[in-house]
Amino acid sequence: MSGLLRAITERLGGPRGEWAFLGLGSNVGDRLDNLQRAVDLLDGDERTRVDGVSSVYETEPVGGPEQGPYLNMAVRVHTRRSPGALLELAATVETALGRVRRERWGPRTIDVDILLYGDRLVSEPDLQVPHPRLTERAFALVPLIEVAPGATLPDGTRLTAALARLSPVEGVTAIGAQVRVPEPSGGAP
Repeated sequence: MSGLLRAITERLGGPRGEWAFLGLGSNVGDRLDNLQRAVDLLDGDERTRVDGVSSVYETEPVGGPEQGPYLNMAVRVHTRRSPGALLELAATVETALGRVRRERWGPRTIDVDILLYGDRLVSEPDLQVPHPRLTERAFALVPLIEVAPGATLPDGTRLTAALARLSPVEGVTAIGAQVRVPEPSGGAP
């Protein structure tokens, strides 16, 4: 494969694409609508398809200023975007839904985090995969396990074992399956 073709293939996330898992959270405005709109926007990208969504969970905020509870969920996507390009898509979705970054861990209309990207380890100044605090956050692990049953972290740790280390798990309350995978439009990622 030529250097140019290799660079293009990497930029697109590989010739056939990769599975990635995203964490979504919202605690401002119509939280359920924000989650559904984020899923729809992710799926609307020509190089990314939403393949599965977890249940929605209500959780108390972790860190940051005093604020209202979050709704959290996980999304399984098949993408031809590289990890960096997927991060750009996540930022585009956040901006489209009115996210304004005023303070770290502050309230937000939507937060889209890359939790896992295939079995890759990514360590860049603006992107760490797996998410650097994934194994510390039941609100991310519980829905992730729903859309990635049996999955392991790149170091071989099973997601369920990471969650077990946090037990007892408290403050992650399932509220239902209100967010849906968009209907197929006939295109492929």
